[in-house]
Amino acid sequence: MKTISDLGDLHGKRVLVRSDLNVPLDGETITDDGRIRASLPTIKALTEAGARVIVAAHLGRPKGEPEAKYSLAPVARRLGELLGQDVTFVPETVGSVAEEAVASLSDGDVALLENLRFNAGETSKDEAERGAFADQLAALADAYVSDGFGVVHRKQASVYDIATRLPAALGGLVQTEVEVLQRLTVDPERPYAVVLGGAKVSDKLGVIDNLLGTADRLLIGGGMVFTFLKAQGHEVGKSLLEADQLDTVREYLDRAERDGVEIVLPVDIVAADAFSADANHEVVAADAIPAEQMGLDIGPKSADLFASKLVDCKTVFWNGPMGAFEMAPYAAGTKAVAQALVDATESGALTVVGGGDSAAAVRQLGFSDDQFGHISTGGGASLEYLEGKELPGLAVHETKEN
Repeated sequence: MKTISDLGDLHGKRVLVRSDLNVPLDGETITDDGRIRASLPTIKALTEAGARVIVAAHLGRPKGEPEAKYSLAPVARRLGELLGQDVTFVPETVGSVAEEAVASLSDGDVALLENLRFNAGETSKDEAERGAFADQLAALADAYVSDGFGVVHRKQASVYDIATRLPAALGGLVQTEVEVLQRLTVDPERPYAVVLGGAKVSDKLGVIDNLLGTADRLLIGGGMVFTFLKAQGHEVGKSLLEADQLDTVREYLDRAERDGVEIVLPVDIVAADAFSADANHEVVAADAIPAEQMGLDIGPKSADLFASKLVDCKTVFWNGPMGAFEMAPYAAGTKAVAQALVDATESGALTVVGGGDSAAAVRQLGFSDDQFGHISTGGGASLEYLEGKELPGLAVHETKEN
């Protein structure tokens, strides 16, 4: 697949970069600018090459029309601060205003278009509608760079269709993500452990199915663990439960035992009588959760158990928090797993934090990005890659090579 250097001399060329700037906002305040920071190296490389850079991105899930709360205006301000140069915010994605803004760019300048998803063509399932929007985007530029790993699993106008319309290449961020994920899927160093958390088993079925043939250990926490505990016949009280997945989970447990894959489940749970930081809570055995309580974190013995299962690992992938880490009483399990990954990193292991809530959690809990081997910018994309699925935003670049 082509990289930026394969695009030739970009001096004076208009280059449209698909970045992932989908950051969490509190009003107009960005609460985690990790994805903006991750986008900087590619944008800087292009400006230093003398390109006229047009950044395209989305924020949230608007329904194909403008919504003020999803405007990228705050992101443009932060992007400018981090780049150390003015970033022109274009209050539309395509149209005369966008055309004029791009025409006014000088070599090395940067503009950020308004939220791509304000146009229904971006996410349309209709190829003609999506293609028409891609045509409008392509008309703004001379070349295209795919640098938003968090969206490469989406067949969308700015991810897939535009790459068929312009000279196209992968940006440095996407290149790095793919290289790291290849190390998780092609002959990983062993022992190889995968830590999975988050709310739902159903969100992770594909990756669990695939990893049962790859990983040496699967450590399960978060809301999804209660479906595993229930599948073993334990009481889970009012904890999150996907009853329709119990048979599938039982099959996974049987398969793991048959194939020699170790599945590690919590031995104790922090249980509360309500989903609240102020609720009464206590540590209980994982197989004895009171009927009137819900599990909201793995317990201290489980945190120690999980850490002990990671200490000798050469490769660790983690996706999904161990509990409701946003609330202090239920953050200890997630923090313990993060610390175990830091310790593994310091011992020479490849540790990968799989984006999404996991990335937000480690930063919120006081860890820095450089304490881990890699923090992915794409939770869903990372999981689909590990499932073995074809990702449209990568496949289109492979097709262009053939």
